[in-house]
Amino acid sequence: MPTLRKGAGSSRLAAHSGQPGILLDNESPYGSRRVIVEYDGATTAVYLHDADAIVGAAWIANHQQAPASTDLSRLNAGRAPLMPAGHTKHPGGRPPLDARTLRALWFEEGDGVAIIEGGQILAVIPGWSDMSRGMPGYSRDIVGQSPFGWSLDDAMEGLGPRADRATAFWRWRGREDSWAGFQQSMLGHLLARLGPGARYWDVGGGKQPVVGVSERPPTEQRPYTVLSTVGMSCQRMPVVEQVMEDPSGYARIELAIATTVPSPEAARIFLWLAQYPWRAVTWFGAGHSIRWYHEPATFPLGGGNEAVLLLDDPAQLIGPEVPDLSGFSFASEPVRWLWILPITERERQLAKERGASSLITQLAAQRRSWVVGRLAVGSPPLARHVWRSPARLAALRHVGSSRACPDSPGAPSTAAAIWALTWA
Repeated sequence: MPTLRKGAGSSRLAAHSGQPGILLDNESPYGSRRVIVEYDGATTAVYLHDADAIVGAAWIANHQQAPASTDLSRLNAGRAPLMPAGHTKHPGGRPPLDARTLRALWFEEGDGVAIIEGGQILAVIPGWSDMSRGMPGYSRDIVGQSPFGWSLDDAMEGLGPRADRATAFWRWRGREDSWAGFQQSMLGHLLARLGPGARYWDVGGGKQPVVGVSERPPTEQRPYTVLSTVGMSCQRMPVVEQVMEDPSGYARIELAIATTVPSPEAARIFLWLAQYPWRAVTWFGAGHSIRWYHEPATFPLGGGNEAVLLLDDPAQLIGPEVPDLSGFSFASEPVRWLWILPITERERQLAKERGASSLITQLAAQRRSWVVGRLAVGSPPLARHVWRSPARLAALRHVGSSRACPDSPGAPSTAAAIWALTWA
């Protein structure tokens, strides 16, 4: 639900004096982006902020007679533009919007948002919107394409169903039994693939996305512990659709690590990684390397490492047979497990410059194991073993809690001069 800025009366007074007033100010459920709808008496516009800048914007309405062409004086003054008459459905202007009828509908990934007016889509700023590249958002009152926004009518075939999916997703997310149902299904899958669980840690800290970590201790067939996230796949990652022609096989992931390091120590890596894609508005895929954000000495997996490499096929490195965690899906999309391997900063730079395959080849030549820590001499290879008894679910114990990842920096103040940048 949207959070309207307090002091709406003063905002309207500011709008009459030429300064923008705030009609809607709403942060994404993941805390990574913020949408602001501004009204300055002459126009209404919507801005999408990330932690550092305005990443998307769209004109929404004129509230006075539209000019025949772009009013450069408004742009030079850093104000939102009046849409030229040829690009608006209401060249004579339309009445100001009522803030009480506006709400933000965030897409599942958290990188895009729709503005809803009285149950109807008013404007959309999708995740691929980029003002610096001349790709604004969409607005209901726009005709055709302009530097300040594109026609929503022309894009409803794609954006309409997307808004419907977002509505259904957040409705499901808000149900009391949604998380428990997902969690039970995921833990049942891990039980079948890895055997009984032991400890369970919350690494979500009460914020979205909700994520836990399940511990699967060593067995007679497996000489190491597997720690797996539970909940990352509940929501699609941002950005994937911008880099993948078919994102359905890559948008949902869980992370895992195979280790002989004490579980409470190794599990700390997930405090950093489990919510990372949604906090940083990015995605994780096979071969991606991520640099530790703090001092090297604080890196949870130690050993002189300062980063992690994500692998979908750890069998390229030496070690026991890799467990097959495939076969789980959510929202009719497959979930991929990516295995965490700690690496040095020098190794991360190699992967960045020459590609992950070059680094993996080097690590294989060094006989680097995909299991983090030391395996006992003579440890048996992993045998395929499926735990089938539903009664083993009773062995799961969900205990403990942990602090969440550091919050993303706050959103910057609105800078309407983005319109001047767009026009340039």
